[in-house]
Amino acid sequence: MLIQENVPLAPLTTMGVGGPARYFVEATTAAEVREAAQYADSRKLPLFVLGGGSNLIVADRGWPGLVLKVGIGGINHRHGHGTAYFDVGAGEEWDGFVAAAVGHNCAGVECLSGIPGSVGGTPVQNVGAYGQEVAETIESLAALDLNSGEEQEFDNEDCGFAYRTSIFNTSQRGRYVILRVTYALRPGWEPRLAYADLKTYFANWERKPTLGDAREAVRKIRASKSMLITPGEEDCRSAGSFFKNPVLSAEQFEQLRRRAAASNVEIPSYPALDAQKKVSAAWLVEHSGFSKGYGHGAVGISHKHALAIVNHGEATAAGIVAFKDEIERRVEESWGIRLEPEPVFVGF
Repeated sequence: MLIQENVPLAPLTTMGVGGPARYFVEATTAAEVREAAQYADSRKLPLFVLGGGSNLIVADRGWPGLVLKVGIGGINHRHGHGTAYFDVGAGEEWDGFVAAAVGHNCAGVECLSGIPGSVGGTPVQNVGAYGQEVAETIESLAALDLNSGEEQEFDNEDCGFAYRTSIFNTSQRGRYVILRVTYALRPGWEPRLAYADLKTYFANWERKPTLGDAREAVRKIRASKSMLITPGEEDCRSAGSFFKNPVLSAEQFEQLRRRAAASNVEIPSYPALDAQKKVSAAWLVEHSGFSKGYGHGAVGISHKHALAIVNHGEATAAGIVAFKDEIERRVEESWGIRLEPEPVFVGF
């Protein structure tokens, strides 16, 4: 296991900002993950676990302890009782796994195509897009318990999945390192085309779309919004959607609806669990004075998607946080709602 010193972290993130890691190691096996965790513990070094770097803002001063990049690979699949089980290493590229699943004609993750990052990060945030989320397909996972040093198995219900959350980023944040995830997919099923953008895309098709068609469509739609990492694309240096769509109680939504009605506008909303309403964060941002393309020098909003804060080349983490704060303040002043960021902030 090679421990490196003063390794730049900005190139390892999709946002492209942040200082160096004082110590850095990439672990390609569960044993190396355990060894790295023991190294940090024995030297009293703060430990940060890095995946694909896609949902991450690293502070300009970097990380003072050990950054552990999980590089465990491997995609193995097996069939049983009409289900295809894929055992996937936490370090595998997420979109590569989706391509493999679709290539085996297995449904359940096709609408999650094009999302950057690694497999190990998907259960942490219950990654979702275009009408699917990983909580629907995760059968189980293995993780290293940093408290005990032992590997532990979790069934789906153990993970506490909710909208963009799990126990791994809430009640047990920082305790576990994901090593492997098992997904239960459906061989031969049709793609899920419930999301509005997908319905529009396939509206005039004369044949039934395949899983491959759905994957291609999602990637094209993401690219049209600069949500697909494309070399040379001016708006692709981002952390994806920067803010979560607020989920409001019936009373909170009624208050928001009245505010909107007073301004002669109607706010887009979608049903959520327990009679709640999910509201479009992009709408709130744009209707608080932040149009697509708005920005301050090296930091701005994507020209194609109001939820993406982008680095135009020389941005700093401090500049991104200041810009985020400006948006949050204005949305709260305009609509009485405090937006919640999606990315993880490291070293602040």
